[in-house]
Amino acid sequence: MFGPRLTSVFASRWKALWWAAGVLLTAYCSVPKPDDTSKADKPAPHQEHVNPWAAKPAHGSAPGTS
Repeated sequence: MFGPRLTSVFASRWKALWWAAGVLLTAYCSVPKPDDTSKADKPAPHQEHVNPWAAKPAHGSAPGTS
């Protein structure tokens, strides 16, 4: 699957260390900061969830009343 290229990476310790450093750097750079997702994903606390599939009240009457 990887062929001779992967075996040549581990031919020396220095090449193996550089390869491992690259893998670790890629993993470090690909994880987002906790602050980036916490503020953007949460809705404002005063907003209420509205069910888009609920029946709409007729002419201003309150939902659940006839």
